[in-house]
Amino acid sequence: MGVNKDNASIATQSATTRNNHGISLWKIILPVLIGVGVVAWMFLRDAHNEDFSSVLASMRFDTRTVLCVILGFICMFGRDFGLTWRFRALTDRKLTWPQAWKVDMLCEFTNCITPSAVGGSSLGMVFLNSQGIEMGRATTLMLTTLFMDELFFVVACPFIVLLTSQSEIFASGGALFSHGLKYTFWVVYAIIAIWTFILFTGIIWKPEWIKKTLNKISGWKFLKKWSSSISELGDNMVATSVELRKKPLGFWLEVFWGTALAWTSRYLVVNVLFFGFIPMDDPYQWVIFARQFVIWVVLMVSPSPGGAGLSEWLFSEYYGDLVPTAGMALILAIFWRVITYYLYLLIGAVLVPAWLKKTIEHHQEHRESEKEEKDA
Repeated sequence: MGVNKDNASIATQSATTRNNHGISLWKIILPVLIGVGVVAWMFLRDAHNEDFSSVLASMRFDTRTVLCVILGFICMFGRDFGLTWRFRALTDRKLTWPQAWKVDMLCEFTNCITPSAVGGSSLGMVFLNSQGIEMGRATTLMLTTLFMDELFFVVACPFIVLLTSQSEIFASGGALFSHGLKYTFWVVYAIIAIWTFILFTGIIWKPEWIKKTLNKISGWKFLKKWSSSISELGDNMVATSVELRKKPLGFWLEVFWGTALAWTSRYLVVNVLFFGFIPMDDPYQWVIFARQFVIWVVLMVSPSPGGAGLSEWLFSEYYGDLVPTAGMALILAIFWRVITYYLYLLIGAVLVPAWLKKTIEHHQEHRESEKEEKDA
């Protein structure tokens, strides 16, 4: 999920024209190498200031810690449940729970191996299509999920920032880091807000305006290569608008609550880790939660696959003022990434390539069948 995603049609075309339908091994190894490399660099950077063996010895690995780590995994289950529930609601229960979960896992895995600034969920319509959802409707649904994710950030972030002291949410890691983080957050937030307004205009309010604009843009010389895809995106937005305007309030509430559950559950992973390793007062638990909004907004423009490297560094620097040592912050960052990222990368490496290959092959067969019918 991000503000600079490739449009649905470009992603679909790129997926269906690959010679190799599986996932290249280097796409899985690359984010691991980046993440491990950054962690190793941070360990070496801080090695002269502290003894990591003593840091590990000082950390509590008792029953409470183990239970909190398990609770962290349960929080991620809540995240998956929220998105699976959302896919079910969006398809009017046409997808079964296992089918919706499969789509969620496919989207999450592609998110793990693509830059955060691009996003892997742009292939979501292909995954939905493989589960029996017509391609045009699948595109409509993925545009809707994109809109709901961005809307959640646009609505929630101002409340979180207003309810948190500026000195607690941004003042961390030194003046240069805190100022840079603050400005980056608000710039990215502004871009997200603009993008959300464009999506709202394009798929609900005035899709004709966006369609006309896209048609003009597609005529630009340097965009000729993607002109048909850009025009198709405008058509999809108009079709999306027609369908979404018919939806009752209950539909929107269910989709929004599924979105809110997914993101909130992901954020709470950090809270339970802090509670397990470094028990803190309630006010600090709110600060820990609020800072997750800042982290994820900043990570939306990460150029690395799944935010690898940047995530570990940002977490350690940003939460460094809430833990006794930099080494402890780094260890917490590793636990956080194992639960929220590397676990999905591992599951994907084992299960998803076969799913993805079958999904893309199914989509290709469907497109070839449509072409043959059209030619006939």
